[in-house]
Amino acid sequence: MQRDMLRTANELLKRGHQVEVFTMSWDGDFAPDIKVHVLPQSGMFNYFRYQKFIDVVFAHINSQHFDYVFGYNRMAGLDAHFAADPCFIERAHKQRSFLYRFLPRSKWFAACEKAIFSHDSKTEILAVSLTEKEHFQKWYGTQNERFHYIPPFLSPERFVLQDKQAMRAHLRKAFGFAENDFVFLLTGSGFAMKGLDRAILAVAALPESLRVNVRLVAVGQDNPKIFSKMAKKLGLENNVLISKGRPDIPQLMQGADVCIHPAYRENTGLVILEAMACGAPILVTASCGYAHHVADANAGIVSDLPFDQQRFNAQFLTMLQSEQKAQWSANGLKYVQTIMQANDGSAEANILIDLAQRKLQS
Repeated sequence: MQRDMLRTANELLKRGHQVEVFTMSWDGDFAPDIKVHVLPQSGMFNYFRYQKFIDVVFAHINSQHFDYVFGYNRMAGLDAHFAADPCFIERAHKQRSFLYRFLPRSKWFAACEKAIFSHDSKTEILAVSLTEKEHFQKWYGTQNERFHYIPPFLSPERFVLQDKQAMRAHLRKAFGFAENDFVFLLTGSGFAMKGLDRAILAVAALPESLRVNVRLVAVGQDNPKIFSKMAKKLGLENNVLISKGRPDIPQLMQGADVCIHPAYRENTGLVILEAMACGAPILVTASCGYAHHVADANAGIVSDLPFDQQRFNAQFLTMLQSEQKAQWSANGLKYVQTIMQANDGSAEANILIDLAQRKLQS
């Protein structure tokens, strides 16, 4: 989402527009020609900090003249919202206890969501996936015409294919693996939601004769403690490696034997398309919004809902042993070329400019 924001901001600059960004933090170099307001907040709970941030931001916005206000987080007062997250209230009813919905934190997030998706709201919605649309409409009656679909974006520069053998060697050297080790790669922050526990259990279920040369690598920003403990308890210290986020994800994907994304729930799951763009066969759960791309391309295996660990274990073993991996790889690569042609990186900017012009004319 952060990459999407910066790409869209730069595209708007190229079209002659001025862009200002309001954020609680900014890691890395500041973007030239973009005025960035870094507004850290303090508070006992995260939603206290978020509310303070929203109040400060809109005090600034209301004192200036902005033609259009576009938000990546849910809050009242936006002209448009980038809808990358699943429906909060749907999850609160389906995945949480009755009492959870009465917590102050839950009420705050629900109110922020309602401010965006309510039938009475005027906020336009840029949707990177339409899988959650039915949930928003069920709870809020959101009008169809307020949803604007954005085709997935994959940077051609970021996913330049390199020599396969060199990338295999790069991955194995990076993590100290043997040349012939079979590597499953899971990428993405938030290991709990990404289903790392499911992947660890699948490694544990492999026959010992195969497991000895299998490595599962998880790369992302999260606390690895509970998963490292889980792997140790299952005797998988030599099979499971958890790494902090890295800048060479495309190279790692190209060097992996199989990429996996067994997420519990994912509105999109861009890493699915990224893996396909890197020529990796992929095993995903059907709960990911982009899982259908794997099925459409015949680029791997989609584990159906409701999730079943035994079935997933068998599919994990199939990915290890199947002779279809080269064909899955070729199918994914071919399919992603079509995806790339549908969005050259300007889709969000095009939609926002059109919506802003409509607002000015109304």
